[in-house]
Amino acid sequence: MIQVDRLMRQAIQHNVFPGGVLLVLKEGQTLFFEAYGYANIFSKRVMTKDTIFDLASLTKPLATTLAVIKLIQDSELELDQLLESVIPEFKNTDKGLIKIKHLLGHNSGLPDYRPYYKELCQLSPDERNVALKSFLVNESLICPVGSQMLYSDLGFMILGWLVENVSGKSLDRFVTEQIYKPLCLEHLFFVKNFLCPFPQHENFQKNYSAGRDDLSQQRNFAATEHCPWRDIVLEGAVHDDNAYVTGGIQGHAGLFGTAGDIGSLLSELLATFQGHCSNFVFERDVLNVFFERHENTGRALGFDTPSVRDSSSGRCFSKKSVGHLGFTGTSFWMDLDCSVIVILLTNRVHPSRDNIKIKSFRPELHDVVMKNVASMAE
Repeated sequence: MIQVDRLMRQAIQHNVFPGGVLLVLKEGQTLFFEAYGYANIFSKRVMTKDTIFDLASLTKPLATTLAVIKLIQDSELELDQLLESVIPEFKNTDKGLIKIKHLLGHNSGLPDYRPYYKELCQLSPDERNVALKSFLVNESLICPVGSQMLYSDLGFMILGWLVENVSGKSLDRFVTEQIYKPLCLEHLFFVKNFLCPFPQHENFQKNYSAGRDDLSQQRNFAATEHCPWRDIVLEGAVHDDNAYVTGGIQGHAGLFGTAGDIGSLLSELLATFQGHCSNFVFERDVLNVFFERHENTGRALGFDTPSVRDSSSGRCFSKKSVGHLGFTGTSFWMDLDCSVIVILLTNRVHPSRDNIKIKSFRPELHDVVMKNVASMAE
């Protein structure tokens, strides 16, 4: 893995990202696990293997999708169930006939993104989640249900709401109690915005800094962006604007975690998929359905799969692989055929999202990793 280490060091030197953690596993065994660079370039706090990252859209597969899987396993939900049967507010709307599988597969017809936070931050904290649900109910579809794939944050916001409705628990509580705690994963969690600080509040800077400083003393967070509208470098607070204004817990974003705990969780999924797991948190038959690639979307349910051209997974992962990317610079890819998991967590948006060098770096890294793994097996 000398080439892998060299490539990661070059990434730091060439400012692909300020810092990162790379974990490579095969058949549950660690082949490579190293940290590089800085968690915060201003304080010069170094990155460690235990650094906690804002996982951004990895929330979708590692929290929301797994919550849906648990509900299906417990016979509380079905993939072909209509949205209006689970969330009555969608009855008599153009979204009522969306099926759960459409939300998971990003072919519900919903738009990709809406900057709801701009209106929500004008409301009191107690009003925001109710208002967000109203926005989602009144949002119009931009294409017929099931007609095309369009990656959608809104679909996973709705799935987070769905988990809450069906389970009677908040998304964070449900995944912690049903998944993370049984698997002894203490470093996968949501960060609630207890202080609910917002720029228009006269004590915003003071309250935000006090809350984050206290939190950072307890946990080693990787910094993300200098947020333009919050006017502060984010550390231990969710980067996603829509998740932040609604308290930090949403189906599309809000999860924080370490590479080690993500590796343990993915190893559990892989072992269950392959039929040799004893923890009984997940069921093989259900995972088989969720990991299957759908040709009409190019995705699995809740997970991405390698695209034919220019995949972030590179050229060496098999077609039978699943993964996901996060806007903050996070990603994982899991090859179901050769039992390899590659987790790359970085703070590439620190201090600005304008740095997009990671887009070309990811496939290059994955190719080098997979070639090294293959050579080790020879």
